[in-house]
Amino acid sequence: METAAMAAPGLPGGRIAPPEERASSGESSVTPRTPVPTVSPVSPEQPVSPGQVAEPSGKNLWEQICEGSPRDFLETFIFPVLLPGMASLLHQADKEKCFERKRTKFIACDFLTEWLYNQNPKRTGAPFTEFFSIPFVKQWLEQHPRPPVPLSLLLTEVEAVLRIQAFWRAYQVRCASEIQELRQWQKKLREEQHIRQRVRLFWARQEQKVKCRMEEEETVANTPAP
Repeated sequence: METAAMAAPGLPGGRIAPPEERASSGESSVTPRTPVPTVSPVSPEQPVSPGQVAEPSGKNLWEQICEGSPRDFLETFIFPVLLPGMASLLHQADKEKCFERKRTKFIACDFLTEWLYNQNPKRTGAPFTEFFSIPFVKQWLEQHPRPPVPLSLLLTEVEAVLRIQAFWRAYQVRCASEIQELRQWQKKLREEQHIRQRVRLFWARQEQKVKCRMEEEETVANTPAP
């Protein structure tokens, strides 16, 4: 009954109006909606700023929400702000090659949070704020720290190639017979030096003990008898 009444307001008994009556009643009762601004795919880096969204004067936001339908609220206040942000998000995701790889360092929620924060009309003229410098983000991360991002996601393709090539060349050099012989010699040398150091510390302690005993005996000998 509620659905029928909502579909045809003003009809008694919840009767569903025919198409002709609905068309005539729709012209008088339904208020024209604000068209959703289209986002140009050619220039996604220049979205419409949320500050450009017109707001009726004389009424606060809650009064405007209560007067209109949920669809009016979305088309008037949400979509003009969110759609340009989503366009910039997709453009950045394409730059980060999110559509080519399974794993990337790009986090869509972080980018959208940063974009919405910097596009806030209350921050007009303020300098750009990076995601991790946003006050409420810093406060949240202090209480809920994130795990570190793997190094494989932070390296660029060139840096990753250089590291892999350097590791492979070093492995080939270590496998050479001359290098293996040199490494064995260095290992034995380190072991011998370690043993010699222990022996040196042992005799140093013994000498210190003997010196202390001699000083005690000399002190007793110089002490006059009562």
